[in-house]
Amino acid sequence: MAASRTERWSAQGRHDLEDARYASEGGRHALACFLSHQATEKAVVAYLYARGAEQVWGHGLADLCKDATAFDASFDLVKSSAAQLDKHYLGARYPSGMPAGVPWEAYDEQDSNRAIAIADEVLRFVDGRLGELGNE
Repeated sequence: MAASRTERWSAQGRHDLEDARYASEGGRHALACFLSHQATEKAVVAYLYARGAEQVWGHGLADLCKDATAFDASFDLVKSSAAQLDKHYLGARYPSGMPAGVPWEAYDEQDSNRAIAIADEVLRFVDGRLGELGNE
C-alpha cells in the first residue's frame, strides 16, 4: 500500500532533519540551516494535509503555522520559534540574500545547532499533533 501524502511529507521532513545534522557535523552550516527550514516546512505541510488541505502554498513557516492554527490553536506555541528558520530559506543559499559575503562563510556551528534544535522541537510538536489525529 502506498504511503499517504501526509506520511510522505512527514517522512521527508524527518530525513531532511537528519541531513541537517549530517551537514552540520561536516561543517556545512549554511546547508544545515537551510535543511532545518526544509524539515520544519515539510512537517507543517504534512499536518495541513492530514487536516484535509487540498493544496498548501508558500514556504514561510510563520504563514504555514498560522494556517495550522485554524485547525489547532496550539500551533501558536511553536509559530514564533519556527518563524526564526524563515531567514534561512534564502539567506543560507544565495549570496543575494546577504548584505555582503557568501552564506557558507557567514554561517557557523552555533547557527546550525540552533536551527537544528528549533527544527527538532517543531517536528516533535507536529508528530504529537499527528499522533493525536490518529487517535480521533
